[in-house]
Amino acid sequence: MRIVLLHMPWGAIDVPSLALGILHTAAARAGHRVDVRYANLDFVDWAAETAGFGVDDYQYFSEKSYFQGAGDWAFAGALYGDDGDSSSATDDGADTGSASYFEYLAANGASEREIALTRATRAIAPAFIARLVEELAADPPDLVGFTTTFQQNTASLAAARLLKQRCPQVRTVFGGANCDGPQGAALHRNFPFLDYVVRGEGDAAFPALLAGGDPSAIPGLCWRDDTGRAVANEMTRRPLPPAAIVAPRYDGFFERLDASVAAGWVDPKLVLEGSRGCWWGEKHHCTFCGLNGSSMEFRSKPPADFLAELLALAERHQLLDVYVVDNILDMGYFDTVLRSLAELPVDLRLHFEIKANLRRHQFQLLGDSGAAQVQPGIESLSTRVLRIMDKGVTGCQNVRALRDAQSAGVSVTWNYLYGFPGEQPADYESVIRQLPVLHHLDPPTGAGRIAIERFSPYFDRPDLGFAITQPAFQYRATYRLPESELAELAYVFTAPPRGIGGALAERLSEAVDTWLARFPDSRLSYRDAGGRILLVNTRPGYDWRAVELTDPVELAVFRLLSQPRSTAALAAKAPGGAAAVEPVLERFTALGLLFHDGDSYLQVAVESDNQVLMRMRHRHGPAAVHPETAGGGPSTVGLGPETVGVGPETVALTEEVPDAVTVG
Repeated sequence: MRIVLLHMPWGAIDVPSLALGILHTAAARAGHRVDVRYANLDFVDWAAETAGFGVDDYQYFSEKSYFQGAGDWAFAGALYGDDGDSSSATDDGADTGSASYFEYLAANGASEREIALTRATRAIAPAFIARLVEELAADPPDLVGFTTTFQQNTASLAAARLLKQRCPQVRTVFGGANCDGPQGAALHRNFPFLDYVVRGEGDAAFPALLAGGDPSAIPGLCWRDDTGRAVANEMTRRPLPPAAIVAPRYDGFFERLDASVAAGWVDPKLVLEGSRGCWWGEKHHCTFCGLNGSSMEFRSKPPADFLAELLALAERHQLLDVYVVDNILDMGYFDTVLRSLAELPVDLRLHFEIKANLRRHQFQLLGDSGAAQVQPGIESLSTRVLRIMDKGVTGCQNVRALRDAQSAGVSVTWNYLYGFPGEQPADYESVIRQLPVLHHLDPPTGAGRIAIERFSPYFDRPDLGFAITQPAFQYRATYRLPESELAELAYVFTAPPRGIGGALAERLSEAVDTWLARFPDSRLSYRDAGGRILLVNTRPGYDWRAVELTDPVELAVFRLLSQPRSTAALAAKAPGGAAAVEPVLERFTALGLLFHDGDSYLQVAVESDNQVLMRMRHRHGPAAVHPETAGGGPSTVGLGPETVGVGPETVALTEEVPDAVTVG
């Protein structure tokens, strides 16, 4: 069988598709001829030539506007055959025409330029779909498979609809995160040009479908019987074992990227997985998290297998930047995979997602193994709010993670979230007051209200505080479906806001923006010389440059506060007891050396070892403006050399450090 697998806009352009790479391996092993077509890169080249599209334009749809659905709205005209200017209404009479949608975008922070870009992209999208399908129809394959995640739904649907019109004999198959659970059944039920939809893990289901057996025997598959009736098989409750997860095959992607205008926009990266599911989520599902969908059970590849796969892909494709997509790093990989990488003569730059309560030696092992960036899921610096999230960490532990990661030369990416039921203004006011203390540590990419996601506890359990009303507005603006079907198709939902808002939310966002702006110029480091501790500060909020600690009580308290401790614990361990500790805490607080949450204190200075050279974000020259950081998502990692910024302005560190401090 001849198969074409399509990766449509708005898939990430700096990495190949892991899903299609795995399916390529599985189908090829079964003897099928497989071609993977990166139609997202086709769109980049076509739109750059015909409409002047640039990297910021593409990333607006692929990353920044996900929760507003601009990418799917832009291709909805190609799906339904209209330009989006006509007014329409939902079952409840709400206007969902383009004017209402643009008002929705503006209310959610889109600029006039971004709104104009969205309108213009919708106007050109049908021509791209027509061109793509014309090329496919010139030599039609037996089957075309689409992977759809984030904002790939309508581009994929538009191509599948037109292809089915041109070549009715070609079978169309959908799969991916947008097809999990009820979403996949809704897609199949409402778009009859889809022959099959694979729900859940496709590693086994897709080869079984290609084998031509009884479709009713394939778990999770959506198919049509002889009468054309849509049938959705029950999904399996047994997730794929690690041994059955094959290595991806990325033939052709990097050559295609090299030939694309996108080669000048991004640095290519490998993408692979060591595990699926979440070992923390199995025990404590974070209340707002909808990741892992229908399969939370944690499974990881044997360490030797994952290491071999990683090294083989890096050697085959001659790439050092590797994005590991695991929702959480297997703790068993520290003494196996990471230790082996630290000892090997390789210079990989890895991205991992981790839990924030790692200790200093674990961050060091991450850095030694080549982890250039980690995503610890910090989300908040308030212990009380973190308990509402069921994160299993404290505010001080999260700050410790930021500090220890920087001490190990590892950059951290994270978001600050708010809007949780039961949170109070005091949970944020204390943090906002203290943020200038942290300006030398990696800032969040932004602050935002949580979204209600399918599969999250907030979605499944209204008793946790959210009365979900309907799918988010973009679904009604994008799809011509009844509200009941949108409720099955959607991933993001609306509910009355909870927690803080208004002026306090604005203060939080402004404080985070200030942190982002001041981070490139801010440092707070120390060197412990035994009988004294030397501290150097460049944070704009504190007017001292160097401080030397020699008093025995100050030395003891500073060292004890490498871990979060209460005043009572400090008094019990430090010389002089409570009477000696209290004035030290007051002095350290005035110097901006401490973060305080509840009854716990933590010192926030980074070990002095030229870690500034390892930062992902720098100010390039004294007059440069700090670049705006886009909102999060699995693809906003920036591991390429253009983001490391090790230039002359960052190397001259010793010129800014007092003679008493030895650096390096």
